[in-house]
Amino acid sequence: MAEPIVANSVLPARREPLHLRTADGLSLVGELAMPLHADPAATIVTVHPLPTHGGMMDSHVLRKMAWRLPALADVAVLRFNTRGTASAAGTSEGTFDEARGEGLDLQAAIDEVMRRGLPAPWLVGWSFGTDVVLRHGDHDPVQGAILLSPPLRFTTPEELAAWDGSVRPLVCLVPEFDDYLVPDAARERFSVVSHADVRGIDGAKHLWVGEKNVTRVLSEICAVVVPDRVPLATEWDGPMERWSDL
Repeated sequence: MAEPIVANSVLPARREPLHLRTADGLSLVGELAMPLHADPAATIVTVHPLPTHGGMMDSHVLRKMAWRLPALADVAVLRFNTRGTASAAGTSEGTFDEARGEGLDLQAAIDEVMRRGLPAPWLVGWSFGTDVVLRHGDHDPVQGAILLSPPLRFTTPEELAAWDGSVRPLVCLVPEFDDYLVPDAARERFSVVSHADVRGIDGAKHLWVGEKNVTRVLSEICAVVVPDRVPLATEWDGPMERWSDL
């Protein structure tokens, strides 16, 4: 019998711990979650929120992507801790570098996607992660970028404007009650990128707390990355674990 998918639902996937190597010699902790019985239709590489304020690869929206999207949408999800960041999986080498050296971390993840021949890589950054994506993610084989709660803290005006010449879609999911950049302000800031798609998300806040907001985010992401896989199921008829730390 089908059961509702809730905050701590972990759906079946092939999950593999990763150790990524950056061009400057650091070892980064990560995980790749793959569809259990199918080839992935697309790949998401995530970049987490600000590690100096608790952001990591297990930040809840990113973890729930890895728990759900391989099963619900046939999407591979690669998460990793940027330099100096710790989570239950371990601590990545190096120290926090204000979205500079983290570009090498992102490239190491993209290189892993390419090495494995995974299809259609999209970048999904959240908060600090959006700055890493904006500063370092506009190149092949990246298909496009999705930004959750972009604060534009480390991205310069010139770096943002450079995306206007990009062929890659740039989608921004901006909470109605964001702590740093609300939808109207985001539309003004991103107006320098003519094809930027800024979507205000009613009722949401910067951290996307609550199952309603998580479901909305995952649905919006999949509508961009794998549009033929939406709407996402809200129930699961099959094996399903419950994570115990929520």
